[in-house]
Amino acid sequence: MPERLSAMLLDLWTPLIILWITLPPCIYMAPMNQSPVLMSGSPLELNRLSEEQRILNRSKRGWVWNQMFVLEEFSGPEPILVGRLHTDLDPGSKKIKYILSGDGAGTIFQINDVTGDIHAIKRLDREEKAEYTLTAQAVDWETNKPLEPPSEFIIKVQDINDNAPEFLNGPYHATVPEMSILGTSVTNVTATDADDPVYGNSAKLVYSILEGQPYFSIEPETAIIKTALPNMDREAKEEYLVVIQAKDMGGHSGGLSGTTTLTVTLTDVNDNPPKFAQSLYHFSVPEDVVLGTAIGRVKANDQDIGENAQSSYDIIDGDGTALFEITSDAQAQDGIIRLRKPLDFETKKSYTLKVEAANVHIDPRFSSRGPFKDTATVKIVVEDADEPPVFSSPTYLLEVHENAALNSVIGQVTARDPDITSSPIRFSIDRHTDLERQFNINADDGKITLATPLDRELSVWHNITIIATEIRNHSQISRVPVAIKVLDVNDNAPEFASEYEAFLCENGKPGQVIQTVSAMDKDDPKNGHYFLYSLLPEMVNNPNFTIKKNEDNSLSILAKHNGFNRQKQEVYLLPIIISDSGNPPLSSTSTLTIRVCGCSSDGVVQSCNVEAYVLPIGLSMGALIAILACIILLLVIVVLFVTLRRHKNEPLIIKDDEDVRENIIRYDDEGGGEEDTEAFDIATLQNPDGINGFLPRRGMPAQWWEERNPIQTGLFSGSRMTHSLHFIFSHKDTKINCITQRTT
Repeated sequence: MPERLSAMLLDLWTPLIILWITLPPCIYMAPMNQSPVLMSGSPLELNRLSEEQRILNRSKRGWVWNQMFVLEEFSGPEPILVGRLHTDLDPGSKKIKYILSGDGAGTIFQINDVTGDIHAIKRLDREEKAEYTLTAQAVDWETNKPLEPPSEFIIKVQDINDNAPEFLNGPYHATVPEMSILGTSVTNVTATDADDPVYGNSAKLVYSILEGQPYFSIEPETAIIKTALPNMDREAKEEYLVVIQAKDMGGHSGGLSGTTTLTVTLTDVNDNPPKFAQSLYHFSVPEDVVLGTAIGRVKANDQDIGENAQSSYDIIDGDGTALFEITSDAQAQDGIIRLRKPLDFETKKSYTLKVEAANVHIDPRFSSRGPFKDTATVKIVVEDADEPPVFSSPTYLLEVHENAALNSVIGQVTARDPDITSSPIRFSIDRHTDLERQFNINADDGKITLATPLDRELSVWHNITIIATEIRNHSQISRVPVAIKVLDVNDNAPEFASEYEAFLCENGKPGQVIQTVSAMDKDDPKNGHYFLYSLLPEMVNNPNFTIKKNEDNSLSILAKHNGFNRQKQEVYLLPIIISDSGNPPLSSTSTLTIRVCGCSSDGVVQSCNVEAYVLPIGLSMGALIAILACIILLLVIVVLFVTLRRHKNEPLIIKDDEDVRENIIRYDDEGGGEEDTEAFDIATLQNPDGINGFLPRRGMPAQWWEERNPIQTGLFSGSRMTHSLHFIFSHKDTKINCITQRTT
């Protein structure tokens, strides 16, 4: 510690001593603000000038002070003297006062207003503030008037080595590939020093490694860290801790230092081949295992990690390469052996495989270390299992003629028990595939027989399923599909393909084709259909029509003459015999209906009925029907009207008290009192004869009564009729309405 303190004092006082020797105690300095001034004269001349003239007309400044520096972090019993201000205008009579202003004036720096001495009264830190700008001015002691313009000057804080280097971003982490060569760059670290880098060596840093040798080294000035040993193996040691020191003062004694840590991790490279944990693997598998089932796993270990440890597995040799396969599991990094084809214990009881594991990603830099692969032997033993019966064929196709006799044998299926014990087999038909029970099977020998007649025209194919079951173990069942095709026999006669109706024009020409017909046959001969057409023997010499066979297996009907008249004969029937080419051939007779029609000049059929002769020219049958419908409607209306009129003329007198439904008398106006007693005779309402005879009231003229005849209406409601009789009696200001209804 004493050595470090003495070195600091030496660094501090050496430049001050040099500055004191080379510079005079007082230097005349030019003012910082170049304002024009007058030349200074003798004291007598100064007295003659006014104070203002002396300030404004001086041509020469007279400030004199020492170069001002102050050491940071300096502390003592007394304030430290920074410097002294002096002007040549001061004759020593103490009439001049010095004033200091600016940064820290009065708080950090004080000035003796008489002598001009400047002292630092507080401890300074260059890292907080490196320099202070102040203003000095000389004024008259009595009047405080400026003797000259103020001038600025700077007090610089001189640095000392009081800050140690710091690693701001530590601790650090870095990676470097394993097996790297000597001198491989790892990373770069940087420390900072708050001291002044331009003054002395306080901020000059030198780096070194305190811990981490001999694996790593560091450049003293650049702090670049490199590998110091070649071929460091991650599998031996993966992580290293390095302690780094940064020291100022160029690394000399007395300098301050700071440290940090660097964790270096070796990253993996593919420098290790895979290696099987054992050279021989044993597995066993039942012979009835499902295809694709995993039989076993093999694994080759790799000291590398990540993709460098990935390996692919293959079967490179053995007697089971066609029956087994191996796949790679990327997660578990092992190989899975699976079954590709069925096994048979009775055929082969064991298999030997040679599997290989090889790295997927190979680094060529390490190819000299040998092949990055390994092999192992796998032995697989097949275990016996009770297997279901095996049919001689995976599918069966049988054929039978549709006229085959019942109980005739259609075909046969065979199956065997593949086990050594060889259990007997029993056959049956899955009735879900033969709902109509058209077939039977012999349970012992598997012969399929016909149970019901077949018809190819109804169904050509029949698909059934045969079940084979072991007698000793009914749980062992096998199924096989059997397709039965029904073969055709000529059991259907040909007939017209559709219902034909031919039309013959009255103005047709001889030899004109009336109709072209074709035939169809439900049978399906191997060589296709070929039909023969002929007329009945008794109609071979038909005087009206003839037939002609066409190349497309169709038939054309031709007219032998013209002059057909529909009034003489409207319809002709032409029987035609159609025969097929089967063995034996079958035939049928179909009748073609030929209608004689009226046609236009270009042969377009217009009418084929005899009634068309009586119709007006251009009036169609539809128009005639519409006219007849209108006439019938009019007749119905007339009959209804006459019936209504007849019911209106019937008497509406109510003779049966029980048939009276309702009597309504409405008085619309007020009566005329005693003077109106002769207005009407109430007996009229009670006298049926009076009503039928329309008897007038007393005192009223007949003309007045005739103008007011009773209103009669008849209304039908179902099978009953309602009669209403409305009487109106009026005299002076009184009017009586009387309505009587009767239902019959």
